[in-house]
Amino acid sequence: MSAAVLRQLPVLLAIARSYASKSFPPHTIVSMPALSPTMTSGNIGTWQKAAGDTLAPGDVLVEIETDKAQMDFEFQEDGVLAKILKESGEKDVAVGNPIAVMVEEGTDIAPFESFTLDDAGGEKAPEKKESTEEAAESSEPADTGSQTAPSTLPKKESRKEESAPEAQESESTGGRLQTSLEREPSASPLAKALALERGVPIRQVKGSGPGGRITKQDIEKYKAASSAAPAPSAAGAASTYEDIPASSMRKTIANRLQQSMNQNPHYFVAATVSVSKLLKLRQALNTAADGQYKLSVNDFMIKAAAVACKKVPAVNSSWREIDGQIVIRQHNVVDISVAVATPIGLMTPIVKGVEGLGLSSISAQVKDLGKRARDGKLKPEEYQGGTFTISNMGMNAAIDRFTAVINPPQAGILAVGTTKKVAIPSSTEEGNGVEWDDQVVVTGSFDHKVVDGAVGGEWIREFKKVVENPLEMML
Repeated sequence: MSAAVLRQLPVLLAIARSYASKSFPPHTIVSMPALSPTMTSGNIGTWQKAAGDTLAPGDVLVEIETDKAQMDFEFQEDGVLAKILKESGEKDVAVGNPIAVMVEEGTDIAPFESFTLDDAGGEKAPEKKESTEEAAESSEPADTGSQTAPSTLPKKESRKEESAPEAQESESTGGRLQTSLEREPSASPLAKALALERGVPIRQVKGSGPGGRITKQDIEKYKAASSAAPAPSAAGAASTYEDIPASSMRKTIANRLQQSMNQNPHYFVAATVSVSKLLKLRQALNTAADGQYKLSVNDFMIKAAAVACKKVPAVNSSWREIDGQIVIRQHNVVDISVAVATPIGLMTPIVKGVEGLGLSSISAQVKDLGKRARDGKLKPEEYQGGTFTISNMGMNAAIDRFTAVINPPQAGILAVGTTKKVAIPSSTEEGNGVEWDDQVVVTGSFDHKVVDGAVGGEWIREFKKVVENPLEMML
């Protein structure tokens, strides 16, 4: 949510204050907000406040699960929570539907015990969006303010008429939202990671933290308890499987990847790249850094990808439909999306303007974005957009090479495998022998609608040239 919108919230809230058909004191209807262009509904997570609790600006009211992430709803006005209209666990609450009632401090909330959704103006069903429109906006909405954002597509008149129910006062909620890790149920990031690592069904764990929040200790106790439990008899054997409901984040990832494979004709170009010089340069720079920074191989890969994108700009492009006309948008800046594995799914935070950044700046941004992605604290504009993506699985020594799925509307993604020592025949004055070379296999996935095969091959050639001569990154 932009600062301009936040400044207008008090005015919008005044519009939302109303009297229902019955006799209720003045109140404010808090409605489900639209947190992304593709969001038509959301799920209610854990309420952090109960009826009668006082709220101060910045207090977390409730957790809301969107189609992209889990968000903390921070209320930005003084008041008292009079009634919760949608309880924790409510699914697919349409944008604009009432979820709570607020009153000013000192107002008697007793009359609101009988307050219902009908008194708040009723609710509507979630709006259905065409899958093609969602695919076009899935990676980058039109209103992010990014230089790479697509233009807004025209909407049909019928959709305008369906945009709001008759009794809806306002879609403003009076709050600011910040991302956090998915909490269904509510659990700390460490607890989620530990549960994932140990195969603990987190929904069966009873939380001992504030508000029933699951902690690391709860996961460890559950594992210990289950290990100590006697094995069931053959007659009462446990089920051989567990059905785990897909979260909104997982559904969104599944839909986007399926759409990408169906709508973007992928082709793949692989190359073996020597990183011996790069590793020596990295060691020298880290030694001279005196602890001010610590460069990773991936930092060099990101910079090399940006150099290649500037030399072969056709790859730094995307397929767009604007006002019914198909265009290929060639970007003048290189914003690299970096794939990061998190407990709730894959996120792609963006390092912007990489072509103008030094290695130390890239390293600092990647570390900061990666940590906040794993903690669920990225802002939408930090992971929506980008012009090219890198997915690096080099930290897993078992991965020689792999192929990645394009992140639409981008036209390319680079998959980076692990570093291997390879024996290279050599000839010296003393005779024939071998030298050991550090090598990485990289595989580029390109959208054939935008990037022809020869162009993809040229991009890989430029990338290989820069990586094998890393001093070029500093020119």
